[in-house]
Amino acid sequence: MKGCNIATAVELLKQGEVISYPTEAVFGLGCDPDNEAAVLNILTIKQRPVEKGLILIAATYSQLLPYVDDKAIPLEKRYQIFSSWPGHISWVLPASKTAPKWITGKFDTIAVRVSAHPVVQQLCQAYGKPLVSTSANLAGEPSITDYQHLLTTMGLKVAGIVEGELGGAAQASQIRDAISGQIVRG
Repeated sequence: MKGCNIATAVELLKQGEVISYPTEAVFGLGCDPDNEAAVLNILTIKQRPVEKGLILIAATYSQLLPYVDDKAIPLEKRYQIFSSWPGHISWVLPASKTAPKWITGKFDTIAVRVSAHPVVQQLCQAYGKPLVSTSANLAGEPSITDYQHLLTTMGLKVAGIVEGELGGAAQASQIRDAISGQIVRG
């Protein structure tokens, strides 16, 4: 079983599986951020070190609150962050003390995004929490934007691929550091 709907994807996530799904610009890999084995499986699939950290993607900011130290976000930075969501910008925010190290990596921050993509919105709403979101490709390889390429590259490595189209953005989400304002990924 490869192509799946939202309900099936949610069941796979509950079982600790890794899924692939369309995002704004590329196909992503996702899993439950609180399931260490699932996250380590994504890192193995991507051949990516845990120290680099991962992005969480959500339907609403409230889904991200368990992972973000909301009180540590300066008031003068909040408008810029929250007015960009839902959207195509990921922000590096202070991590909560309970954010899993297998998500934050070597950092005391966490990269998060509230997506406007309808499939991501439905998936996170149905699951009731954010997902790990990383591009569905090996570390250092180009991001995957073609469904057939996704099937041949990741098809046997994931439990399901959520049906849907990419969002039409030209490139993967920009990542900005909320405190410094620095663009981490362009």
